Amino acid sequence: MSDFPLSVTAAATAILALMYVYMTLQIGLHRKNTKIALGDNGDAAFAKKIRGHANAAEQIPLGLILIGLNEAMNSAPTAMALAALLVVGRISHAIHFFGKDKPLGFRAYGMLLTLLSHLLGAIGLLLGLIL
Repeated sequence: MSDFPLSVTAAATAILALMYVYMTLQIGLHRKNTKIALGDNGDAAFAKKIRGHANAAEQIPLGLILIGLNEAMNSAPTAMALAALLVVGRISHAIHFFGKDKPLGFRAYGMLLTLLSHLLGAIGLLLGLIL
């Protein structure tokens, strides 16, 4: 990696940003093709995609903040583990919402990995502050 002090955070951010752009484009294209400007117009499949997109917007920022702070306070290996959990979790979660007929397990394991990344990131920060 480069000499940039938060290279793990930067890599995770780039990967998740590409995924988020893909999700945003899928929502936008569906709106364009169906002429749905607001809401989901009762389309359950579209509502599912909107919810998956919103969940990414809710979960990714906290995860990246925790990765960045752990990388700055602790070490790149800690940040790498958190980033792996977050990236795999968010991709799994997105597969359920944006894939065709994907099992609920993708969503459940995706959230489990995401929350595990958040929890371990918070613990890492607290330990870094008190030790």
